[in-house]
Amino acid sequence: MALLDALVERLREIVGAESVISDPAELATYDCDGLTYHRATPGVVVLPDTAEQIAAIVRACADAGVPYVARGSGTGLSGGALPRTDGVLIVTSRMRRVLEVDAANQRAVVEPGVINLDVTRAARPYGYYFAPDPSSQQVCSIGGNVAENSGGAHCLKYGFTVNHVLACEVVTPDGEIVELTEGPGYDLLGAFVGSEGTLGITTKVTVRLTRLPETVRTLLAGFDSMERAGAAVSAIIADGVVPAAIEMMDALSIEAAEAAVSCGYPPGAGAVLIVELDGPASEVDAQFERVKELCAEAFELRVAADDTERGLIWRGRKSAFAAVGRISPDYIVQDGVIPRTMLPQVLARIDAISRERGVRVANVFHAGDGNLHPLVLFDGSEAGAGERAEEVSGRIIDLCIEHGGSITGEHGVGIDKAKHMPRMFTGEDLDTMQMVRCAFDPAGLCNPGKVYPTPRLCGEVPGRRKGVHPLVESGKADLF
Repeated sequence: MALLDALVERLREIVGAESVISDPAELATYDCDGLTYHRATPGVVVLPDTAEQIAAIVRACADAGVPYVARGSGTGLSGGALPRTDGVLIVTSRMRRVLEVDAANQRAVVEPGVINLDVTRAARPYGYYFAPDPSSQQVCSIGGNVAENSGGAHCLKYGFTVNHVLACEVVTPDGEIVELTEGPGYDLLGAFVGSEGTLGITTKVTVRLTRLPETVRTLLAGFDSMERAGAAVSAIIADGVVPAAIEMMDALSIEAAEAAVSCGYPPGAGAVLIVELDGPASEVDAQFERVKELCAEAFELRVAADDTERGLIWRGRKSAFAAVGRISPDYIVQDGVIPRTMLPQVLARIDAISRERGVRVANVFHAGDGNLHPLVLFDGSEAGAGERAEEVSGRIIDLCIEHGGSITGEHGVGIDKAKHMPRMFTGEDLDTMQMVRCAFDPAGLCNPGKVYPTPRLCGEVPGRRKGVHPLVESGKADLF
């Protein structure tokens, strides 16, 4: 901690004493992100206002050999912004200016602390919006969206954050400010988006804007079982319809949403399906009639008559994660992906694991692309409850891998799922990924300990692998 103590005075010189937090009580505010199961009190917190200040902070950390972590709104769900007790937490929440809305070129330039939904609010008067819409879009920041390659309900049709980022101004781990853009050569921008803060810190983002659709139609269908709702999802996609969104919630998550926001979903439903179509009116109207036919096994169908009713339908789904706090004191949010056709089998297995271990699991997910969000409920005050919940959470991730899926769809790996990486990737795969990381951050100070289970080429312990890596020796890779 002596290194950190010596660094604090330098940080005060860079941003001012009022923007450096070192009081233990105030530091506790930043001890976790949205995944509260993992906590660590940061050594010191810094709140910069400019890219130049961030660059100076990073250079000071590099000179002192002190690790640092970037944080936006702190809504991440994988522990990606979990701070270091021996390091600096760089919080970008004060950098929240929309710098430009260029409607003619369908783009906007924003600082990393800008809230996701505020980009749409700024673009809407010009007839555009920002398509990626995480459930936390009213509070999550663009910088965090870039770090985690966030998705949202409408990513089925419109893609993830990476599909809507045209350029990033970045502070590299050596404190240089650089611009990453689309273009020929190495896709550095593609590598950076979704790198979970391990390759640098975003200080400005140029995002792609999407034209507001002519028509939006939204339907809520109540089913007596998850199986029937899942069959409707498969039927819709198989029919060639590509909705803007298809979302599903089970009975337990519906119970939580009702307790939190009184969303008024069909009473007694074993599952609800939200289907939204957008685009040209004639096309949407025809597809919407077909969707209603394919939801014939629903015992109740509701069609939103206007934007107000549409908002009410989405209210329960958008509040689902936070709403679970009404029925459980603690929970772990998981994020795995499976093929759509595997939904019935995997959901049945999750239910069996839940009953076997006596741990409740609420299911909320992007049904259209098989992105599951099981919420594993527990009471942290009960001895062993957290460990059982973590075991169930891990077994759900194993199910996703077994059925040809992935350990994450949009929440990232962070610290929560790093231990699962070897179940998806070989040691050679992980070393190759780490070589990219080392090219950006050879000292291993930029958000260390995240994504990878152990330091392989570089990591928490500064330095490179001893000896020549097999891929380098074989001529298949270069070590920068």
